[in-house]
Amino acid sequence: MKYLIVTVLVIFSLQVSAQFGESDPEWDASWIYLSDNPDNEYGLYLFRKVFQLQSVPESFNVRVSADNRYKLYVNEILVSQGPVIGDIKHWNYETVDLAPYLKAGNNIIAAKVWNEGALRPVFQFSKQTAFLLQGTNEQTKKVNTNNSWKCIEDKSYTPIKQNVLGYYAAGAGEKIDMNFKVDGWKQLNFDDSSWSIAQGFVDRAFVGFGFNTRQGWTLIPSIIPPMELTKQRLQTIRNAKGVQVPESFLSQSITINIPANTTAQILLDQSFLTNAYPTLIFSKGKNSTVVITYSEGLYDSNGAKNNRNNIEGKTISGRQDTIISNGKINQNFTSLSWRTYRYVQLEVKTQTEPLVINDFYGTFTGYPFKLNAKVEVDHPEINKILEIGWRTARLCAVETYMDCPYYERLQYIGDARIQMMISYYNSGDDRLAKYALNLWDNSRKPDGYTLSRYPDTQGQVIPPYSLWHVSALYDYMMMGDDPEFVKAKLLGTRQILNYFITHIAEDGSLKHIPGWNFTDWVPTWDAGVAPMDDQGNSSLLDLQLLLALQSGQKLEETEGAPEYARLYADLSKKLAETIKEKYWDAARNLYADTPQKNSFSQHANTLAILAGLTDEETSRNVAQKMLSDNTLTQASIYFKYYLHQALAKAGLGDHYLNWLDIWRKNIDLGLTTWGETSEVETTRSDCHAWGSSPNIEIYRTILGIESAAPYFSKVKIEPQLGDIKNIKGEIPHPKGNISVAYKKMKNKIKAEIHLPDGVNGIFIWKGRQVDLKAGMNQIEL
Repeated sequence: MKYLIVTVLVIFSLQVSAQFGESDPEWDASWIYLSDNPDNEYGLYLFRKVFQLQSVPESFNVRVSADNRYKLYVNEILVSQGPVIGDIKHWNYETVDLAPYLKAGNNIIAAKVWNEGALRPVFQFSKQTAFLLQGTNEQTKKVNTNNSWKCIEDKSYTPIKQNVLGYYAAGAGEKIDMNFKVDGWKQLNFDDSSWSIAQGFVDRAFVGFGFNTRQGWTLIPSIIPPMELTKQRLQTIRNAKGVQVPESFLSQSITINIPANTTAQILLDQSFLTNAYPTLIFSKGKNSTVVITYSEGLYDSNGAKNNRNNIEGKTISGRQDTIISNGKINQNFTSLSWRTYRYVQLEVKTQTEPLVINDFYGTFTGYPFKLNAKVEVDHPEINKILEIGWRTARLCAVETYMDCPYYERLQYIGDARIQMMISYYNSGDDRLAKYALNLWDNSRKPDGYTLSRYPDTQGQVIPPYSLWHVSALYDYMMMGDDPEFVKAKLLGTRQILNYFITHIAEDGSLKHIPGWNFTDWVPTWDAGVAPMDDQGNSSLLDLQLLLALQSGQKLEETEGAPEYARLYADLSKKLAETIKEKYWDAARNLYADTPQKNSFSQHANTLAILAGLTDEETSRNVAQKMLSDNTLTQASIYFKYYLHQALAKAGLGDHYLNWLDIWRKNIDLGLTTWGETSEVETTRSDCHAWGSSPNIEIYRTILGIESAAPYFSKVKIEPQLGDIKNIKGEIPHPKGNISVAYKKMKNKIKAEIHLPDGVNGIFIWKGRQVDLKAGMNQIEL
């Protein structure tokens, strides 16, 4: 064989384009940093710039971001904080109008930027600690970050590793030594002559020889609004040791005086769980130490929380901050990131000088959801459950949905699918849901599957959660109003389904899917993984794939390609046949967990009903067995979301209020949010929004309101009222609100139903059906 050797001389140019592409040449600010700070080790850095205006403009828009986090001030007022968390290739910036905070003459713009280094939260990516501010026109570019800015490291800050019971991933506590704190740095007349000139660089994309690479951040505009910030005072002083605390301290900012050479403890109770930035204002007490401990509940000697209202015989344990006093008047500590707490303990150790606590309070924060749904019913328990569920949902939604605000702050697909439905039914605001779908799509790996949670620096894989992502996009298509958004996500759902299709064995089942195949926190299942046989067969995995294929088919039929819809339909039909043949036990008239049919669960039979594998009569029989047969593995508070849907689909929804014992147990044990697991006394987290499913089902099952076509263009209303005689309710809709009012008599019902313009549907009662039109519908059956 002869070989031909060819020498090719290639002449090319190496081009550089602006950070955001040649199509957006106005980005000319530099990322700035302190010259001698390490790339992304821990540190707190202060930046400031004085500039002059002849007059205040109508608008003064700038774009701002940082790695890791920033707080931006104009004339000493906090105007923005962020950025919204993402990853290096999807790094958010905010657009902020500074005009309301400006004045004619000199102005000061200042920023605090920090990085927790190796103690960063698991969700937090980082490339290099730096700050970026970019004007949007010639006038606002005068504040661009460049060498006209000055900076310094605030050496009062040290992150503290946390010693928290259970898996913890939410980042560091703070040690602040006020002796090294830079005071007054946000003020216009502050002397910054000793500060360093900020160093900077423009992040560039290098293009040439067929390559386009960027080493730094790829910035994108945030699609969610700024977080809510509302002052929130603690409610009660539960205990005090070593100091007398006036009862009016919390409400009237009356001072507490702690003598010299004293150790004092003050236990405060918010009375409900919250997310807030704590603020401690204190004076004197040179070199005194204040340790602030935050906890969802107190612990007994066995490590159980039991009734959250009781403190006798219990101690506090959890996340902490430490502050050292410099002896000055009105020192102020506000945490860099927010804390989650019901209980807060202040432990003070004074030295030779007394310390004065002037005030302590929180500033609530969270995604600015508004409650736009309502129920009017003479049923205090329903109202209490809705109140707790909405609080839980709010605390588990900040810049992303999150499993729990105290321990992890990670956006798991399994949790967030339920949280998104709560948002649709209770608020109607879909922006956080769309951002969640964006993030999970960004997490897809070369094989096609998504990570189980994202943002996530650890790369956790839960294969069933990747399947739930497909169903979560289907949920959005049914409840949202943005077809272009759905279309843009179909490439991702195709890749996900293709990954799982390649793992279907010759007998038609999924086998040996790599990763943590979590289904539910069941005490008898190893790490929440449903039973499998030696070949890796599991009805739970097959059923979750079937549901994802069905969702994918409907997505493709509405916004995608017919060939994909046909492919998923064919695969669904074959998989359904496989599941029936392999897992249906005719002797027990139930679906088993494995082909050996020696393990049965509510979970498998729930998903079989939801996937349409049972006819009407069989569904009802299976549903009744799921309620009566205690030998079945029981669903936890999380998976009851699916269980209750299946029971309602089987025609048992009139009994919905009878299924809420775990929620009643939470209330009886003093929880103000829903716990993570059904073992309420010992559950790790007191706040998991996957338990807020009643905030969906009270509207979807009891009031019966459900989307019946993509983008909520049609509605099905089938109330299942049980013993309720009179009830009214309302939920948001992309085109307005849907409201219903029911009055039930012996064998009759009177209904008033109002639908938004352009929306029609059907009303179903006891098997009878009435067409609904836009506007008011009055029905008597």
